[in-house]
Amino acid sequence: MPRRVLLMISSMRGGGSERQTLLLLRHLDRSLFTPQLFLTDRSGELLSEVPQDVAIHAFSDRGETSGVYVPGRILRQQVEYLSEVLRRESIDVIYDRTFHMTMLAGPAARRCRIPRIATIVSPPELAVPMVEQRFVWLKRKRLARAYRQAFRVLAVSQQAADSAERFYQLPSGSTEVIRNPVDVALVSALAEQDPPQRDDRLTLVCVGRMTEEKGHVDLIKAISLCQSAWPEHLPPIRLRLIGDGPLRGELESRWASQVADPHQIDFLGKQINPERFIKSSDALILPSHFEGMPNVVLEAMALGTPVIATRAGGTIELQRDEPTILWATPGEPVSLAQAIRQLAMDRPAAEQRAAHAMKMILQPHDVGRCVDRIQKRLLQACETNPQVKSDIRIASASRSVS
Repeated sequence: MPRRVLLMISSMRGGGSERQTLLLLRHLDRSLFTPQLFLTDRSGELLSEVPQDVAIHAFSDRGETSGVYVPGRILRQQVEYLSEVLRRESIDVIYDRTFHMTMLAGPAARRCRIPRIATIVSPPELAVPMVEQRFVWLKRKRLARAYRQAFRVLAVSQQAADSAERFYQLPSGSTEVIRNPVDVALVSALAEQDPPQRDDRLTLVCVGRMTEEKGHVDLIKAISLCQSAWPEHLPPIRLRLIGDGPLRGELESRWASQVADPHQIDFLGKQINPERFIKSSDALILPSHFEGMPNVVLEAMALGTPVIATRAGGTIELQRDEPTILWATPGEPVSLAQAIRQLAMDRPAAEQRAAHAMKMILQPHDVGRCVDRIQKRLLQACETNPQVKSDIRIASASRSVS
């Protein structure tokens, strides 16, 4: 009998964790699992791509909540709603991804006595203090408890795993690394759908939510530095920014004041299919201050697109024996500008790095292998639930009799 697994993510707005959740929903073996999806907010361009056999439970469906505001009230209501879903749907195991979901899943799972697999997607030493402005010490304490009580804690990179063990004081080596998979066939098919036209300019694409940690401000400064000392024989730069977020207005103002023709920056907003822009660009550029395991870099590598990236978090694990990425220093526009000039001046070297990258990601990021490892952990977690053990024994006995 398939186990009922509840995957948890905040929304389906199109970030890396949302895309990884969608990938898992698509690839979970239906003979082993019946997947369902929990959202705090039923929104996002990826909602329409959730498989039709997946039931969606969203806290936002409850409508406006009433009552006087007190710290933690919304969190308690979300935990209560999640607990209702767990009981009503007879969920066997939870897969909570990102610390926001772990804040809900931890207490709800304890209340309902349901095992969990928790996944850490960014180094929490950097991510939690940057994202959470209030009661950070309390949230850190609660998260540490939730991770200790999970059946297994996964991380998308060794950098994220090591950071989690330090930040939450988890036992050394207790966090297992299962790197983000990439569905090469799907990414390649998406890249061929309505590709944008190319021209003679050096086209760079940056994909990501416009928040401080993604480094867009550094990138615009780097383009400004490039234009002040750009060799005349090199083609001008065209930068495409895909994504939206709280810094978009500031970034557009900086572009207007700092970057002039012949270089150009296009703000394209959210795109349901960023793969077609990645494929048609001369390079993907990722100026992040920290990362867990960047999905867009994996997709660029799968598509054979050269990559410029900062040495941030798990990104550094995407280079092993052979060069795969043109590196810059996080938070340093001068370093980014140097990497852009190097790309423009030595295109054959960029193509060689891209070829190495395509070969490198095939095994550690293969979708079949990664999903299989996650499925094994989910099944092991189910076996810790006494009721599930009983169901398994009954099914086994029935097969023996037959």
